[in-house]
Amino acid sequence: MAQPTMVDYFSDPDVSQNPYEYWDHLRSIGPVTREPHQNVIAVTGYQEAQEAFKDTESFSAVNAIGGPFPPLPFEPVGDDITDQIEAHRHEFPIFEHMVTMDPPEHQKARSLLLRLLTPRRLQENEDFVWSLADRQLDEFIGSRRCEFLGDYAKPFATLAIADLLGVPDADRDEVRRNLGAGNAPGSRVGALDHEPVGSNPLQYLDDLFAGYITARRQEPRDDVLGGLASATYPDGTTPPVIEVVRPATFLFAAGQETVTKLLSSALLVLCERPDLQEQLRADRKLVVPFIEEALRMESPTKVDFRLARRSTTLGGVDIPAGSVIMLCLGAANRDPRKFDNPNEFRLDRTNVREHITFGRGIHTCAGAPLARVEGRVTINRLLDRMSDIRLDTGVHGPAGDRTVSYEPTFLLRGLTELHIEFDETK
Repeated sequence: MAQPTMVDYFSDPDVSQNPYEYWDHLRSIGPVTREPHQNVIAVTGYQEAQEAFKDTESFSAVNAIGGPFPPLPFEPVGDDITDQIEAHRHEFPIFEHMVTMDPPEHQKARSLLLRLLTPRRLQENEDFVWSLADRQLDEFIGSRRCEFLGDYAKPFATLAIADLLGVPDADRDEVRRNLGAGNAPGSRVGALDHEPVGSNPLQYLDDLFAGYITARRQEPRDDVLGGLASATYPDGTTPPVIEVVRPATFLFAAGQETVTKLLSSALLVLCERPDLQEQLRADRKLVVPFIEEALRMESPTKVDFRLARRSTTLGGVDIPAGSVIMLCLGAANRDPRKFDNPNEFRLDRTNVREHITFGRGIHTCAGAPLARVEGRVTINRLLDRMSDIRLDTGVHGPAGDRTVSYEPTFLLRGLTELHIEFDETK
């Protein structure tokens, strides 16, 4: 990698493959420091990132997805730009979705989603996820090799959240195909196969769920979608259909992406560490801390953004109103002030659950319980049904000279492919 001060985090291909050296350099300057190329204030410290997440009075989530792109649709004026943000909110990327909302609109949208994510519904979904894991493994396990993202992680994540959100069984294979998660063996390939619906998954899902919710409002049913259709705001008013749909569809799309990345990064660790495979086989209670450490080490969301709505300070640094703040989750999770030997994968890390992979405060990921279940179930079933899980050296090279690649994006951290070989456990 070039000298860190010369690197543009947002476009440098080497940093997209391994951002940790870059983040370490920024943290050596200070846990809050200005990134020189896009005029973004980077937060690499754990405590400082946590403070920013929780301070919704000072930091708006309106730019959570785009960060500095596109540039602000207005010129910030004064020490409090709250009114400017609200006047231009509709010009920010995916402003309609909960991830970019601020109070009180955020609480209203999240209240609809929490009507669905009840302990009972999550337990029902977990029961389904166990059977789904076996069903997905059955598609390829006899081959004793697979490309894990396409053959398991993507369809598994898609179908798990489809069940949680109540997508009818008859529609799930079409949803799987249209979201780029492949076809189930033996499924009928329909006319939609060549439609590029997956290129705009949020619009596709908005349309799909709007149809479901509208139908349930016209003809109520006692099912998951019926529950969403009848959901009301805390004040008892009935939201428009699209306001019910959007929290669910963003959870669907984001859950598919992040869970796929979590599962593949966790499996990569197991492939490189046969000793961990044996430890987990011997004591399945270690699967839970293993998943948490995988989440800490490789946060699927590398960075999250905020916009300073008023002039403030963070980590002793003055933050003018209108500043774009980059909360570096992957860096904060490796802050040595919080985690001892942060670049070491350790199953005995006592504070591992304090990672901020799922954010903090009001924007803590609503799908975190589902992601943890999917990780725990997947690792258990892989260990049950496979032995000697290893990387395919024909694709990824021999030990000591590995070749793995990550998606070239500044926002997410995920492998592009993971080819494995294994012995089937009889």
